[in-house]
Amino acid sequence: MAFLALGTVALDNVKTPSGFKKNMLGGSAAHFSMSARLFDDVHLVGIVGKDFPKMHLDFLKRKGVNVSSVTIADGKTFRWTGEYKPEDLNSAITHETELGVLLDYTPVITDQQKKLDYLFLANLAPTVQERLLSLMPKPEFVGLDTMNLWINTALRDLRRLMKKVDMMVLNDAEARMLTGERNAVAAARAIRAMGPRLVVIKKGEHGVYVYGGNFQFAYPAYPVLKVVDPTGAGDTFAGGLFGYIAKCRKADQKTLRKAVVYGTVLASFNVEGFGMGKTAPLSMKDVEKRLKEYQAFCAF
Repeated sequence: MAFLALGTVALDNVKTPSGFKKNMLGGSAAHFSMSARLFDDVHLVGIVGKDFPKMHLDFLKRKGVNVSSVTIADGKTFRWTGEYKPEDLNSAITHETELGVLLDYTPVITDQQKKLDYLFLANLAPTVQERLLSLMPKPEFVGLDTMNLWINTALRDLRRLMKKVDMMVLNDAEARMLTGERNAVAAARAIRAMGPRLVVIKKGEHGVYVYGGNFQFAYPAYPVLKVVDPTGAGDTFAGGLFGYIAKCRKADQKTLRKAVVYGTVLASFNVEGFGMGKTAPLSMKDVEKRLKEYQAFCAF
């Protein structure tokens, strides 16, 4: 089986207390795919410029990610330059954003990809996310991610899209911004009333909260000793979460609990290295080993 993942493919320049790295492969869809590939066949949908290093696309292919619907356009690749300060590794300081080819992006997929049942709309403009969704006649399950930028600048488009998806993934600050609720439980209920039947609120180092109407649960984060680079952790989490759901072809409470655990474990690997330095070499054996450690950590 296979599923589609739309989002950004970027070049990242990141500074943290552990160092500074330039021109790393990044972007919401790239980080998402690097963890989701462990569970199912991922078809990545995105756009890069002519300046995008071929080695990055070759790298994704070697990892089993289908990049046939990554458009290579005239212009510059989306670039992000950011920094994390020692006193707050949860919050990125954006120094520069170059949208480049993202400005005029319209997703293009094959006729076969239009028939896929599962779709994840990783962080991107809601209008672009909705364009891709409109190409798929009857997707069985659709996941959605967003960010504060779109809540601030494209709220009407986002609210319209939310009515068409099954699950929404966002962080606690975005949930508060979207709903005006300070409490995560109240925010999740408000978001569910806007459309998605499943709401997943990421709380960074404080774990994750899930609300599904007739059930709710929360898990802590995996205890990481040293955070090197948090960039892409949320997308890595979403990849593990959605990848497991796509593999199981269902999203009941039992499946969702296991999916959240996988996402949490994969995000813990992500923050231990720059870019995809820790997630790219992973095998399921590595993930299952840490999952057992995480289960012992959570047991009571």
